[in-house]
Amino acid sequence: MIRLPAIHRKALRDLWHMRGQAIAIALVIASGIAMLVMSRATLDSLQDTRTRLYQDYRFSDVWAQVRRAPESVAARVAELPGVNEVETRVIAGGKLALPGFDKPIEALLLSLPDQGEPQQNRLYLRAGRMLAPFAQGEVLVSDAFAEAHRLTPGDTLRATVYGRSQQFTVVGIAVSPEYLYQIKPGALFPDYERYAILWTHRRALGAAMNMEGAFNQITVKLAPGTSEAETLSAMDRILARYGSRGAIGRMDQLSYRYLHEEFRGLATMAWMFPLIFLGVAAFLLNVVFKRLIGTQRDQVAILKAFGYSTLDVALHYGLIVTLIGVLGSVLGVALGVWLGSALAGLYQLNFRFPFLDFTLSPQVALAGAGVSLLAALSGTGWAVFAAAREPVAQAMRPPSPERFRRTLVERLGLTRWLSQPTRMILRQLERRPLKALMSIVGLALAGAIVMMARFQSGSIDYMVDIQYRLSQQHDISTSFIEMAPRKALDELRALPGVRQVDGVRNVAVRLRNENRMVLTSIQGLPAAGTLSRPVDTRLRRIELPPDGLVLNDYVARKLGVQPGDYLQVEAMEGRQTQLRLPVVRLVQEYVGTMAYMDLDALNRAMRDGDVVSGALLTVDDDAEDAVFRELDRRPGVVGAESRLAAIRALYRTIEETSGLFTWVAVLMGLVINFGVVYNSARIALAERGRELASLRVLGFTQGEVSYILLGELALLVLLSIPLSYVAGYGLIQFMVQGMASDLYRVPVRLEPASYAFVALVTVASAIASALAVYWRIRKLDLIGVLKTRE
Repeated sequence: MIRLPAIHRKALRDLWHMRGQAIAIALVIASGIAMLVMSRATLDSLQDTRTRLYQDYRFSDVWAQVRRAPESVAARVAELPGVNEVETRVIAGGKLALPGFDKPIEALLLSLPDQGEPQQNRLYLRAGRMLAPFAQGEVLVSDAFAEAHRLTPGDTLRATVYGRSQQFTVVGIAVSPEYLYQIKPGALFPDYERYAILWTHRRALGAAMNMEGAFNQITVKLAPGTSEAETLSAMDRILARYGSRGAIGRMDQLSYRYLHEEFRGLATMAWMFPLIFLGVAAFLLNVVFKRLIGTQRDQVAILKAFGYSTLDVALHYGLIVTLIGVLGSVLGVALGVWLGSALAGLYQLNFRFPFLDFTLSPQVALAGAGVSLLAALSGTGWAVFAAAREPVAQAMRPPSPERFRRTLVERLGLTRWLSQPTRMILRQLERRPLKALMSIVGLALAGAIVMMARFQSGSIDYMVDIQYRLSQQHDISTSFIEMAPRKALDELRALPGVRQVDGVRNVAVRLRNENRMVLTSIQGLPAAGTLSRPVDTRLRRIELPPDGLVLNDYVARKLGVQPGDYLQVEAMEGRQTQLRLPVVRLVQEYVGTMAYMDLDALNRAMRDGDVVSGALLTVDDDAEDAVFRELDRRPGVVGAESRLAAIRALYRTIEETSGLFTWVAVLMGLVINFGVVYNSARIALAERGRELASLRVLGFTQGEVSYILLGELALLVLLSIPLSYVAGYGLIQFMVQGMASDLYRVPVRLEPASYAFVALVTVASAIASALAVYWRIRKLDLIGVLKTRE
């Protein structure tokens, strides 16, 4: 049996004696490490999975869409420098009809080789089988759509492409690396019920699109080190005469771009949240252990009197700290791995990864444990060496009483309204202002974490109100297969239940300012229309100027422009017109990267006549389903979307991707908050236990003694709450700036409930801690106080 040295046995006994504080401190450490491990493990796992999927299933590097090009053009693209592989295909937008589902469904149909697998963007089969060679009427369906409608191999559906309708049999459920984020163009969030991706044979889709011997999309794989920009320019020159919309790289491919932005936001959260948690935990541990060792200065002196060196004493307390740190680290890593696997699983479902390679880098766990342990050891070492500097005989005596002086409250003559215990509380705080300030700062930081984790709900509600209720006031938005004259809107106005129709036009463009570029679209809105209007910074709907661009403020910052500056505008459709347009004004938006123009001005600039590409409709409350059915019957309408459905999709996506993260952050904040309050109360009791017991001997009641200690704690807690609001607001501002992306920018909007929640959590933690400490106050050793230490 191994016999531990006496000083190590003392460390274990001390640790058991302070087990309540040790557990609270370990939970603070565990919270910071768990947040770090959860965030980094989730991000690393998703990135590794995406990389493997793109590599194994041969994700393309470049795409270009044209109106119609002969197959011979592909050979010219293949001759470009750095082009390793070229593949052509046919794609088309269509509408689906499912038995038992009466709402319109939009679909993207993509061709597969009539025989064998495609060279690029191969499919991962989740269920069923691949298409049989040269089979007619077979189709593969995207997994998210199949899951939303509970489709299985053998089910049937009807697809309409350019007015031609055909019934298909579902033979397989598949996932493509191109559509991990299954969202339709122009939408901000996926709607799996109303948007599907289908794969069928090239011959069938080519016949429906009149593409025999031709293609309308080409994909390219590049050799390593090839300049993407030069390849895109060369492809644009070759494909321009065939109605090219402009070749794009991965960053402009819709699914890849959304994943990139989401991962960028997650990466920001993955370092920001843990940094804040570990930083707060490190600060608190440093403060806690400084004060904790300070209460044991007599024990330090006794150990030195028995012959132990200052280093031995420091190692003794270092062992206690290390054991607490190890406990917190083990709990934090275990909890972080568990939460990380759950969070990564949610992202896997939302991004439709067919598999997940969950990984945890040991360096991440070691870094979190190292930061926490270093903070605790630094606080311990400082306190130990400070105590060890005192002469042994001096350190073994009680601390010298502080010099009496009247407090500010007493000098102001306010003591007549204060009881003696209250004056003791104020005197204690004024005579030790640094200790009080450190306690207030620690409590405020703990409250700031809770506030930071809770802010999102109010901000999302505000964002939805601005974007989907104030700016947009339509019920249904429709898009047409091709441009239509504005008089075609009369047919929509005649539909039963339709109250108002505004025609709109969307043009995909590249906006350039010097070396900065943004890929977006310009939305043309009618001057007399009211169903969609951007809003300014004062939340007022604006009238569009007769000429020039109205820019989203986020886009303006990315391009580095202000009102009065000019932008180069490259249209990516039609004649691919090159324009130079002035920026007339900026508008505040939190979703997307839109630009706006007056519809007439946009049509003049594009030289296409008085045309629209879609419409916005308001309908009677009970007529929406009937209007959707009527729109679905019209071959010229490729899709229709409900504004309320878009709002529901936004909330669902945010809940799925960040709901767990938010609640974990709240829970961790609660743990840290309680740990701070509890340790502050216990250390205050340790520092003043003898003094409080002496007051009991002198005749103070148990209630008065409890009031002196807990009243001081209550005052510190109350003073910390306003400071926690300031610190929390600063942390939130710092976080949202780092998370801003092309998808959305979260505004800082804190509801009164958020402030109330922080106060409630802090007060509840204080009450719980006070109850635990009150039980110890009742057990103060009054006999020990009567003994005199020499």
